[in-house]
Amino acid sequence: MYKIAVLVFSLFLVVAILTPAAARPTMAQEGATTWTCPEGYAGQTLSVYGWTTYIGENTIPDFEILCDVDVLYDVTDGNESTLTRLREGNPGWDIIIITDYIVQTMVEQELLVPINYDLIPNWANIGDTFKGRSYDPENTYTVPYQWGTTGVGYNVEAVGGEITSWEQVWEHDGPVSWPEDPRYMIGIGLQMLGYDPNTKDEDEILEATDYLVEKGSNVVAITPDDGQVLLAGGNVDIALEYSGDILQIIQECECDDFGYALPEEGANIFIDNLAIPTDAPNPELAHVFIDYILDPQVGADISNEIGYGTPNQAALDAGLIFEEYLTNGITYPDEETMARLWTVDANTDIEEVYIDAWDQITIFVGVE
Repeated sequence: MYKIAVLVFSLFLVVAILTPAAARPTMAQEGATTWTCPEGYAGQTLSVYGWTTYIGENTIPDFEILCDVDVLYDVTDGNESTLTRLREGNPGWDIIIITDYIVQTMVEQELLVPINYDLIPNWANIGDTFKGRSYDPENTYTVPYQWGTTGVGYNVEAVGGEITSWEQVWEHDGPVSWPEDPRYMIGIGLQMLGYDPNTKDEDEILEATDYLVEKGSNVVAITPDDGQVLLAGGNVDIALEYSGDILQIIQECECDDFGYALPEEGANIFIDNLAIPTDAPNPELAHVFIDYILDPQVGADISNEIGYGTPNQAALDAGLIFEEYLTNGITYPDEETMARLWTVDANTDIEEVYIDAWDQITIFVGVE
């Protein structure tokens, strides 16, 4: 039996994996933050490297106005791609957004610099649940940004109703997309075979590789962060994707066409983080940006727009998060659902085995 990792939250949450249609909630008023920018940064430039659709529409423009700076936002292909590029030398990023499991690898390879919390007074707004996690016990290198789950987005009509099991995903005859997320996907294969999703056993990883190759005959795309676009456009019937991304198309659709499932066998929960890479051109402005993101109103605006869970307890306590998100069963799953979710742990001594296995999977399912 593999180890289950559970996050405990202070809110009582109601699960509804098949989410009914709902109009997009009215956005909280942008610019309502009381955050003020320290002096001395006018005219400077900040470079941020993160996922698409993973920041509020006005988050960066407001920061540019408040600090009189320019911000460049470059889109990542995934954690492994970020790691590879940093190994070759920082191309000019001041802030990167990275997932929990990759942090330890980057720290060991000296690709991140310590955070100076004297420059981030809003650190106090982060909930204790998200501090001191195993991937960075002292939060020396990372600041929690958003959290979510990786599950199954689907077209309700195309799959014939509600999805509750991974077997339904594998048995579906129509087109499917997978995320460019090696550890998660191989973890699902391991889980379905009864192994620890974080195993270090190479034979088990090989067996999971074969399992996914067998189940991947209907995969038409492996995408870094936009399976939801394929699902919304009718290009796939099922998109294995991140919770907030699927919630975005559910809200935009204002229809009953799409659902999101965390299958009964188990799925993944993750925490994404802000970090400052080694040789960042402007680390001081990077700290200012992190403090801005941790403002309760700014953090709430981001989570309310992109549909992911916030680690900002001050935003939750102030009632700034949309009630619909607290009760939809996607953004904040209930305790029963949380109990069957697992985190991806850092396996730095066998990471290359997972990457090689993923390369084989993408070759044999015929998608690059």
